[in-house]
Amino acid sequence: MLFCYNINGDRMKKFLPRVFLFIIGIIIIIGGIFIYNYLRVKYAKIEVTLKDNLTVEFLSELHVSDFIKSINGKIIDDYIIDSKKVGTKHIKFKFINDDKIKVSYEFDVDVIDTVKPMIWLGDNYRVKVGSDIDIVNSILCGDNYDSNPKCYIEGEYDLNTEGDYDLVYKAIDKSGNEETKPFTLNVYKPVKETKKDEENYTLFDDIKSMYKTDTNKIGLDISSHQGDIDFEKIKNSGVEFLMIRVGYKKGTDGEYVLDSKFKEYIENANKYGIKAGVYFYSYADSVEMARADANWVLSQIKDYKIDLPVCFDWEEWRYFNEFKISFYELTTMAEEFVKVVEKKGYKGMLYSSKKYLEYIWLKNDLDIWLAQYNDTVTYEGNYKIWQISDNGKIDGIKHPVDIDIMY
Repeated sequence: MLFCYNINGDRMKKFLPRVFLFIIGIIIIIGGIFIYNYLRVKYAKIEVTLKDNLTVEFLSELHVSDFIKSINGKIIDDYIIDSKKVGTKHIKFKFINDDKIKVSYEFDVDVIDTVKPMIWLGDNYRVKVGSDIDIVNSILCGDNYDSNPKCYIEGEYDLNTEGDYDLVYKAIDKSGNEETKPFTLNVYKPVKETKKDEENYTLFDDIKSMYKTDTNKIGLDISSHQGDIDFEKIKNSGVEFLMIRVGYKKGTDGEYVLDSKFKEYIENANKYGIKAGVYFYSYADSVEMARADANWVLSQIKDYKIDLPVCFDWEEWRYFNEFKISFYELTTMAEEFVKVVEKKGYKGMLYSSKKYLEYIWLKNDLDIWLAQYNDTVTYEGNYKIWQISDNGKIDGIKHPVDIDIMY
């Protein structure tokens, strides 16, 4: 039974058409509303005037509104335009016009790179006579965007003939930006080296007495270069933390190598209650390789107590040209390494020295371990650890050791 009460045939005949008409009416109303809204949006008033300059500098953080001169309404999502790739970028956004109608608008901008390549070169460059080196590639030549800028030297020189050669180093990226650097190539005959004076060490006790406060910690960074370490002695000397090299890779395509002293060092740090972090010396030339580096490090440290950051250490500046990476790619590699280790609950960090942080690493939000061997820090960026010396001396370690201050 369709209903809980009886309906005779005549009443059913009258009832069904009414239901049908009711449904048709509902459909007409809904359709009318849809058509009304469609036409309302289609013929909505859109008055957008764009600015004359529709270019975006590579990696700049410009919003949609930065390119709009006037608009009859309010943008719903004034997002930052993706400027990580040079070329034409299609922009689409929605806004509520003055009649309270949501409408869309589209336009194109050009992402451009106007930054000149970098030539890491002073006024003079010295080479021993008879050296078998590629002068062009021995001088760091890189670019913020181009992974392989054209780098070359103008002028004649002979590495087998002693003398001074006035030359010009040039670099051109694929956006057409050009940098030139005049320099003198000094091809010299080596003289017999005299015995060096005994090395001047930086005493750990001196650093502690000069820099220790209630808001910092004084520590060391160590690797197999330090050899055997008496952890009881260094703790008694006031070492409050350690950054331990977990390992490195034998070149870009080589195998991973666990530092021969890592297990001994980290086990003793844990045993004596010295807070420890680790660093990895990377030869990565891609984001994928930096990710692999991070995963390898994670597999080595998982069984130990790591209180401090897991640090990405990339220092192949002498061979930078051979890596065929841009400064953007280099920075992205560090960010990927940190991202991977932080997903596992560790704190990531980037290690580098002052000049490279200022001129090569691009803007990022990574915590920094700064190397600057000076009485005071002149680096203007933020940093969490300061490597103040690379020739430290402390009871319990025979060889020179790096001294660090953590804030």
